[in-house]
Amino acid sequence: MKRSELTEFAVEEEGFKLKIRRGTNGLPIVSTGRGSNPPFSGSDTNPPMPIPSAAHNPLATAGGSNPPQEEAGISFIKSPMVGTFYRAASPESKAFSDTGTKVVETSVVCIIEAMKIMNEIQAEAKGTILEVLVENGQPVEYGQRLFKIRQG
Repeated sequence: MKRSELTEFAVEEEGFKLKIRRGTNGLPIVSTGRGSNPPFSGSDTNPPMPIPSAAHNPLATAGGSNPPQEEAGISFIKSPMVGTFYRAASPESKAFSDTGTKVVETSVVCIIEAMKIMNEIQAEAKGTILEVLVENGQPVEYGQRLFKIRQG
Protein backbone atom coordinates (compact mmCIF):
# COMPACT_ATOMS: atom_id res chain seq x y z
CA MET A 1 0.00 0.00 0.00
CA LYS A 2 2.87 2.36 0.72
CA ARG A 3 4.43 1.80 -2.72
CA SER A 4 1.21 2.63 -4.54
CA GLU A 5 0.15 5.47 -2.21
CA LEU A 6 -3.16 3.66 -1.51
CA THR A 7 -4.93 4.62 1.68
CA GLU A 8 -7.96 2.32 1.38
CA PHE A 9 -8.96 -0.82 -0.54
CA ALA A 10 -12.27 -2.72 -0.33
CA VAL A 11 -13.66 -5.87 -1.97
CA GLU A 12 -17.21 -7.16 -1.55
CA GLU A 13 -18.59 -10.38 -3.03
CA GLU A 14 -21.65 -12.48 -2.16
CA GLY A 15 -21.98 -11.48 1.49
CA PHE A 16 -18.22 -11.27 2.17
CA LYS A 17 -16.49 -7.94 2.61
CA LEU A 18 -12.77 -7.21 2.95
CA LYS A 19 -11.56 -3.70 3.69
CA ILE A 20 -7.93 -2.62 4.13
CA ARG A 21 -7.18 0.92 5.24
CA ARG A 22 -3.89 2.59 6.17
CA GLY A 23 -4.11 3.96 9.68
CA THR A 24 -2.71 7.31 10.77
CA ASN A 25 0.56 5.61 11.77
CA GLY A 26 0.93 4.03 8.30
CA LEU A 27 0.09 0.49 9.43
CA PRO A 28 -2.72 -1.34 7.61
CA ILE A 29 -6.05 -1.94 9.34
CA VAL A 30 -7.89 -5.00 8.00
CA SER A 31 -11.59 -5.71 8.40
CA THR A 32 -13.43 -8.78 7.16
CA GLY A 33 -16.98 -9.84 7.69
CA ARG A 34 -20.55 -9.76 6.50
CA GLY A 35 -21.58 -6.34 7.76
CA SER A 36 -20.25 -2.85 7.35
CA ASN A 37 -19.03 -2.36 10.90
CA PRO A 38 -16.04 -0.08 11.40
CA PRO A 39 -12.78 -2.05 11.51
CA PHE A 40 -11.48 -2.82 14.99
CA SER A 41 -13.41 -0.08 16.74
CA GLY A 42 -12.37 -1.25 20.19
CA SER A 43 -15.85 -2.13 21.43
CA ASP A 44 -18.30 -4.16 19.41
CA THR A 45 -21.45 -2.13 20.02
CA ASN A 46 -22.90 -2.96 16.60
CA PRO A 47 -23.90 -6.63 16.22
CA PRO A 48 -23.20 -8.23 12.83
CA MET A 49 -25.85 -7.53 10.23
CA PRO A 50 -27.97 -10.55 9.25
CA ILE A 51 -27.69 -11.83 5.70
CA PRO A 52 -30.91 -10.93 3.88
CA SER A 53 -32.88 -13.68 2.21
CA ALA A 54 -33.36 -13.76 -1.57
CA ALA A 55 -36.88 -12.35 -1.15
CA HIS A 56 -35.49 -9.15 0.35
CA ASN A 57 -32.24 -8.92 -1.63
CA PRO A 58 -32.62 -7.68 -5.24
CA LEU A 59 -29.07 -8.78 -6.10
CA ALA A 60 -29.89 -12.37 -5.19
CA THR A 61 -32.51 -12.52 -7.92
CA ALA A 62 -30.90 -10.04 -10.32
CA GLY A 63 -27.63 -11.92 -10.53
CA GLY A 64 -25.97 -12.11 -7.13
CA SER A 65 -26.39 -15.81 -6.37
CA ASN A 66 -27.58 -18.74 -8.42
CA PRO A 67 -31.07 -20.08 -7.82
CA PRO A 68 -31.11 -23.60 -6.39
CA GLN A 69 -32.58 -25.16 -9.56
CA GLU A 70 -30.92 -24.27 -12.86
CA GLU A 71 -32.61 -25.04 -16.15
CA ALA A 72 -30.78 -27.65 -18.24
CA GLY A 73 -28.89 -26.08 -21.15
CA ILE A 74 -29.40 -22.54 -19.83
CA SER A 75 -26.54 -20.35 -18.64
CA PHE A 76 -25.95 -16.68 -17.98
CA ILE A 77 -23.48 -14.12 -19.24
CA LYS A 78 -22.35 -12.30 -16.10
CA SER A 79 -20.68 -8.97 -15.58
CA PRO A 80 -16.92 -9.28 -15.04
CA MET A 81 -16.80 -5.86 -13.35
CA VAL A 82 -18.71 -3.03 -11.71
CA GLY A 83 -19.79 -0.33 -14.13
CA THR A 84 -22.54 0.97 -16.40
CA PHE A 85 -24.16 -1.43 -18.90
CA TYR A 86 -24.63 -0.36 -22.53
CA ARG A 87 -26.21 -2.52 -25.24
CA ALA A 88 -24.62 -0.56 -28.13
CA ALA A 89 -21.42 1.35 -28.89
CA SER A 90 -23.36 4.63 -29.11
CA PRO A 91 -26.98 5.78 -28.76
CA GLU A 92 -27.35 5.78 -32.57
CA SER A 93 -25.76 2.34 -33.05
CA LYS A 94 -27.57 -0.99 -33.30
CA ALA A 95 -27.47 -3.16 -30.15
CA PHE A 96 -24.65 -5.72 -30.07
CA SER A 97 -27.13 -8.47 -29.19
CA ASP A 98 -30.83 -8.92 -28.56
CA THR A 99 -33.27 -11.72 -27.81
CA GLY A 100 -32.76 -14.42 -30.45
CA THR A 101 -29.20 -13.38 -31.34
CA LYS A 102 -26.85 -16.33 -31.88
CA VAL A 103 -23.48 -15.81 -30.20
CA VAL A 104 -20.13 -17.59 -30.02
CA GLU A 105 -17.46 -17.31 -27.34
CA THR A 106 -15.86 -14.22 -28.93
CA SER A 107 -19.09 -12.34 -29.77
CA VAL A 108 -19.28 -8.89 -28.18
CA VAL A 109 -22.65 -8.73 -26.39
CA CYS A 110 -22.42 -5.36 -24.61
CA ILE A 111 -20.14 -2.66 -23.23
CA ILE A 112 -19.55 -1.94 -19.57
CA GLU A 113 -18.16 1.50 -18.79
CA ALA A 114 -15.87 1.56 -15.78
CA MET A 115 -13.84 4.63 -14.82
CA LYS A 116 -14.49 6.29 -18.22
CA ILE A 117 -13.17 3.20 -20.07
CA MET A 118 -15.49 1.31 -22.41
CA ASN A 119 -14.95 -2.45 -21.95
CA GLU A 120 -16.34 -4.80 -24.61
CA ILE A 121 -17.86 -7.86 -22.95
CA GLN A 122 -17.72 -11.16 -24.85
CA ALA A 123 -20.27 -13.97 -24.56
CA GLU A 124 -17.65 -16.58 -23.52
CA ALA A 125 -20.25 -19.22 -24.47
CA LYS A 126 -21.89 -20.47 -27.65
CA GLY A 127 -25.66 -20.28 -27.90
CA THR A 128 -28.74 -18.11 -28.40
CA ILE A 129 -29.68 -15.16 -26.20
CA LEU A 130 -33.07 -15.81 -24.61
CA GLU A 131 -33.37 -12.66 -22.52
CA VAL A 132 -31.56 -9.38 -21.83
CA LEU A 133 -31.66 -9.01 -18.03
CA VAL A 134 -30.35 -5.43 -17.69
CA GLU A 135 -31.67 -2.13 -19.02
CA ASN A 136 -29.43 0.12 -21.12
CA GLY A 137 -27.55 2.65 -18.97
CA GLN A 138 -28.17 0.71 -15.72
CA PRO A 139 -25.34 0.26 -13.20
CA VAL A 140 -24.22 -3.36 -12.80
CA GLU A 141 -22.28 -5.23 -10.12
CA TYR A 142 -19.53 -7.81 -10.45
CA GLY A 143 -21.09 -11.21 -11.18
CA GLN A 144 -24.54 -9.78 -11.98
CA ARG A 145 -26.41 -11.65 -14.70
CA LEU A 146 -26.62 -9.67 -17.93
CA PHE A 147 -28.02 -12.15 -20.44
CA LYS A 148 -29.85 -15.49 -20.26
CA ILE A 149 -28.48 -17.83 -22.94
CA ARG A 150 -29.45 -21.27 -24.26
CA GLN A 151 -26.22 -23.14 -24.85
CA GLY A 152 -25.55 -24.86 -28.12
